Parts: sequence; C-alpha cells; structure tokens
Amino acid sequence: MTSSESTRGPHSNFVATLLNAAMVAAEEKLGSDTVVLDLRGLVDSFDALVVASGRNDRQVRAIAEEVERLIELALDVKPTRVEGWSGAEWIALDYGDVIVHVFDEAAREYYDLEHLWSAAPAFRHQSVR
Repeated sequence: MTSSESTRGPHSNFVATLLNAAMVAAEEKLGSDTVVLDLRGLVDSFDALVVASGRNDRQVRAIAEEVERLIELALDVKPTRVEGWSGAEWIALDYGDVIVHVFDEAAREYYDLEHLWSAAPAFRHQSVR
C-alpha cells in the first residue's frame, strides 16, 4: 500500500454528491453493475470514474440522460464534455473531477476499464430494490 492509499480520506462534498447522483441515476434507469473507481493517488487529472452498463443503445442514453439530470439537480452543473451520444455504445460525461462512463454490455466487456484500473479501489452501489 502506498502512502497516498493509506491516507486517502473521503471525497470532497462536491465529488461525493456527484458520485452519489450518478450511481442513483444508473440504478433508477436499471443500469447494471455500476461501480466507482477511486483514482486518487493514481492519476492527477481527476478523482474517480463511474462505470455503468445498459442493455442497448436506448437504455445507455436513458442512463446518461438521468445522470445529467440528477447531477444538475443536485449541484447545478453540467458536464464539460459529452462523447459518444450518437452511437450510444459508450457515452462519457466529463465533470472534471469525475468522469461517468455508460456502456452497452459488449463495449464494457471490450474496453474493460475495471481491469485497466485494477489498482483503484472499487465501490459498488448497494441497491435498495
């Protein structure tokens, strides 16, 4: 364990609220296997990735729209960039400190961000369903 891992504390209130809103949005639109990868101490450009899956392009878009809606309601912010909307195999929403990735199942398996960032602590949402 590195010293940054041993001293890693909670996220700022802004980041924690953003992460929670993204995870709730994915759950509300029945996304699957939503995970937060805590990248503090591994990269300097952002704190975390949220990764979620939808079964098809319509569900991927619905999840991404709900993420945008709930984050805007909670924090009054919009993503600085959005990529992948037209094909909806992989939509990335960039909020600066947090990047939200919504994949269809095949693209998520292919890109395998959890494996790429396997050194990052991973946190899964505890469903209330």
